[in-house]
Amino acid sequence: MTWDENVTGPDNATLQMLRSPALAVALPAAYSLVVLVSVPVNLFALWVLCCHIRPRSPSAVFMINLSLTDLLLAAVLPFQVYYHCSGHHWVFGRALCNVVTVAFYANMYGSILSMTCISVDRFLGVVHPLRALRWRRRRYAVLLCAGCWLLLLAALFPLARADLTYAVGALGIVTCFDVLKWTMLPGVATWAAFLFGIFVVLFLVPFVITVACYTATIATLLRSADRHGPGQRRRSVCLAAVVLLAFVTCFAPNNFVLLAHMVGRLFLGRSLYHVYKLTLCLSCLNNCLDPFVYYFASREFRLRVRDLLGYRRLPAGGPDARRDSVFSARTTLSVRSGSTGHGDGRGGGDSDAAAQVGLKRQESEF
Repeated sequence: MTWDENVTGPDNATLQMLRSPALAVALPAAYSLVVLVSVPVNLFALWVLCCHIRPRSPSAVFMINLSLTDLLLAAVLPFQVYYHCSGHHWVFGRALCNVVTVAFYANMYGSILSMTCISVDRFLGVVHPLRALRWRRRRYAVLLCAGCWLLLLAALFPLARADLTYAVGALGIVTCFDVLKWTMLPGVATWAAFLFGIFVVLFLVPFVITVACYTATIATLLRSADRHGPGQRRRSVCLAAVVLLAFVTCFAPNNFVLLAHMVGRLFLGRSLYHVYKLTLCLSCLNNCLDPFVYYFASREFRLRVRDLLGYRRLPAGGPDARRDSVFSARTTLSVRSGSTGHGDGRGGGDSDAAAQVGLKRQESEF
């Protein structure tokens, strides 16, 4: 977004951005690609995660949330395609402009938070499997997803309540979130707090947590080669690579350009909004990367994809396959039975041995 600080209308840089033929082509093309790819693959992912994963682990809950977030964006992108193809002229009214804008940014930051939750869950399951067992439950995952959505809605509330449409008389168009009234927030300090808060809370902190969790997870897998097969380590590295690729190529450019744009606009009188609009295309491409997260995180998801493509099923009885399941139903029962040892008259050695078996099965989720 750029701001209208003058009573006479947007500045020349804003008008040039709205006339840009590159944006008029690049944005609809990128958004159309995201819709065409994201809708079928995320519907398929949601079908597998909801109908073919039993019992549903915390990671599965986070993946379902991520898939729903992607579908939410895909549902509103056609409005953005029409808007940009019409010369940045919004014809759908104020309310729908607010819905599309909030859904757009809720997708980006919701995806970031969901990926962070997946990374934390994997970190706890691999690095602290027994200590974190009481917290790695489905109901806590559902509550955490609900908390993330509450945080998103609170952070984006200023956008939801404001009028994001703007009539540009010089071009005879009505924009949606491309030009904002300077009076939407009380002053420069409020704008800075709003935008810096979004950058730090919804991007920078989750990014640091995600990198730290995957670094510790991979280091633990590499140190404990006796308990983890090479296939599991390879897929963990691939999953970390896909998530970090999404951050570096999809989320980081948009958020850092936003940071530079708002500093320049608020304090220097300069605008990078045309660059920011192009980086929005990259942020949407994350929807096309998310299926790779499901693929490397879930053995059941891989099996369904291989069946659909006609490939031979993965061997079910091999040791690497047993280690591979993200959604092992036996994990919790194994750890509990191994740690209690009650009612069967066995000694502490049998109990410790059972606990070790439960620990290995807990780690086998990843």
